[in-house]
Amino acid sequence: MTPALTPAWPDRAAWGTAQSLRAWQTAALSRYFESGPRDFLAVATPGAGKTTFALTVAAELLGRRIVDRITVVAPTEHLKVQWAEAAARAGIPIDPTYAAGQGRTSQDYVGVAITYAGVAVNPLAHRIRTERFKTLVILDEVHHAGDALSWGEGVREAFDPATRRLALTGTPFRSDVNPIPFVTYAPDPDAGPGVRRSVADFTYGYAQALADHVVRPVLFLAYSGEMQWRTRAGDELSVRLGEPMTNDVTAHALRTALDPAGSWMPSVLAAADRRLSEVRRHVPDAGGLVIATDQDSARAYAKLLKAISGEAPTVVLSDEKAASKKIAAFTDSETRWMVAVRMVSEGVDVPRLAVGVWATTTSTPLFFAQAVGRFVRARKRGETASIFVPSVPRLLGFASEMEVERDHVLGRTVRDEDDIFAAEQDLLDQANASESASDELDLSFEALGSQATFDRVLYDGGEFGHSGEVTVGSDEEMDFLGIPGLLEPDQVRELLHTRQSERAKKQRSTTARPADTVAEVSTHEQLAVLRRELNGLVAAWHHRTGQPHGVTHAALRKDCGGPAAAVATAEQLHARIDRLREWAVRKSS
Repeated sequence: MTPALTPAWPDRAAWGTAQSLRAWQTAALSRYFESGPRDFLAVATPGAGKTTFALTVAAELLGRRIVDRITVVAPTEHLKVQWAEAAARAGIPIDPTYAAGQGRTSQDYVGVAITYAGVAVNPLAHRIRTERFKTLVILDEVHHAGDALSWGEGVREAFDPATRRLALTGTPFRSDVNPIPFVTYAPDPDAGPGVRRSVADFTYGYAQALADHVVRPVLFLAYSGEMQWRTRAGDELSVRLGEPMTNDVTAHALRTALDPAGSWMPSVLAAADRRLSEVRRHVPDAGGLVIATDQDSARAYAKLLKAISGEAPTVVLSDEKAASKKIAAFTDSETRWMVAVRMVSEGVDVPRLAVGVWATTTSTPLFFAQAVGRFVRARKRGETASIFVPSVPRLLGFASEMEVERDHVLGRTVRDEDDIFAAEQDLLDQANASESASDELDLSFEALGSQATFDRVLYDGGEFGHSGEVTVGSDEEMDFLGIPGLLEPDQVRELLHTRQSERAKKQRSTTARPADTVAEVSTHEQLAVLRRELNGLVAAWHHRTGQPHGVTHAALRKDCGGPAAAVATAEQLHARIDRLREWAVRKSS
């Protein structure tokens, strides 16, 4: 190699003193350098510090002259810049503006940052560059290489000659027929013949990170309420969000709830802003994020938030050239709110985000994990994250299963409605990527109105406050919105249990009053509440075990006796709820 091509090597000693490593990063580094693998897959929960781990590996490999160059492959343009900035702090200059067509980059750089889409456009050019130097390729959120056949083929062609490849992911892989390049798969005897599952070289999950105080505990505040809309056929429907219903009806109920012109979104945004104010009493720079489905909704939510908080939010639209600059400015400010369309769903680092509002129709496990990952990064002990979600069983199931690890699965056939829903959701994701719904979808229904009620809090696998819906703005709602923003995980758990007990005592004392001084809860309302609780637990059990809802309901009936849930008595529903909670405890132990 000529002197002109020799990069300015990073000072490994300086990096080691400037950046103290967490225990999991040290353990992962030890495993990596013990075996010296050509390919290594590290799975670490969002916020754990995958970037620091990868750049430490890169600095060490450069320092040992095992590699000459670094190539970082990221999902988005914004993340290219973020990687370049992090690498610069590590003493590794990386060019985030590099394009394959330009050939060389400045000799001041040790590496380049590119996107998966960019690789797919011209994999041969990247292969030539990879062959010219001893290259470490860092594949950030490597599951994207399985999203499209062309992306996977491009990554394989471009980086097959690489000296080392380090694959990273912090989100659950999805089932697919497209193998992810450079990832090892092994037979999964539990899943049936022909099914293979990815094998990680190092895994650091959310539960471990929470125990190590690396990430924040997350409170999910679920809101229900009545939704009314008119179908294309002219029929008017009214349902309660969270009740058992078909996928089509659930989708329309959710879209009605998220309509900025209704009452549901303004009520939930106001509650979220109150929660943010409470958090900022203890964490003055805490910020909030609303994740919207499309640009029109994002702008409408921003107007609502300005009216609620008195401060104009930062609005980030993914097709804006200034999107990355807006995110960076928000990160370094003390502005209360940011509203974004998918832009910050993955990898974007805004550590001060503490309150989130789920206002998107996208509801895949992958997107949910990506979005929640924006809120869990811990800066100091005691910080908590609060995410407001609609009471949709699928979302509540994800919230209940934050600790579950997932792998990429090959060869699995579609077996239940959840798989079908995931396939349909992929199509919806493609539509959302262009941020415009089709005319047919727009005409399929007309939102007429919505009202929000506080439903429950989900935390650490438990549910709190779910014994009858609570009026928005009431003291009972504030019992949960007013939880201090700086508490240890066990303190959060203890406080929730305390408030749950106090609420139960208050309800018992109210029930004990003379009948002529209090409005009795009707049998219909009592049964509806119990059925909602049961269905929510069944949904959570499905996402923990993969067992279809119908099978779980049948098992509960067999175990506890009685007819179908729709016609079961309160006593029978209570028995099934208790039994399912027993199953969950046994499985967790």
